Amino acid sequence: MKKTIIRTMSVAFVAVAMTACNNQAPKVEEKTQASADAVATKIAYVEVDSIMSQYKFCKEYSLILQKKSQNIQNTINAKGQSLQAAAAKFQQDIQSNKYTQQQAEAVQAGLQKQDADLRALQQRLGNEFQAETEKFNTALRDSIQHYLAAYNKDKKYALILSKAGDNILYADKAYDITNEVISGLNKAYKPAPAKKETK
Repeated sequence: MKKTIIRTMSVAFVAVAMTACNNQAPKVEEKTQASADAVATKIAYVEVDSIMSQYKFCKEYSLILQKKSQNIQNTINAKGQSLQAAAAKFQQDIQSNKYTQQQAEAVQAGLQKQDADLRALQQRLGNEFQAETEKFNTALRDSIQHYLAAYNKDKKYALILSKAGDNILYADKAYDITNEVISGLNKAYKPAPAKKETK
């Protein structure tokens, strides 16, 4: 899950500007102006791992997703063990000649239906979890993009890059705005009110 989130985060900060290449040799004046523009361009970066570990929204939602994943696993495991026990008992009863052929076929059909139902449940819960994870990734990306848009009105950065692992081979710490961004994100974050559990 964390890799998925990090891949999503890597897209969240990046603004790309492209300039068409001119096949003709540039004039000296144009080259000088381009160099001056490059020097004046403000660039910053944010450490994705720090966002994931320190942004309250990330921390809270990660715990929610971990709990849901564990609940799904527990549900599937419990139903799977119950089905295995029923299948084992069926085999024992068959060997003990406890069923007529018609009864055995009925029990076997019931076990096959339970197996199909379990597979369908696993698929449905997996899809729901994936949808919830995608919802989180979208909300995370949106919250960061909205914050950076407001943050950058004063800062005037041309690019704010995401740094995850070695996707940026070298970055001067002078351009690292991670702590500033995390502080702003946490200040702006308003956690959703806790839902009352229904009995």
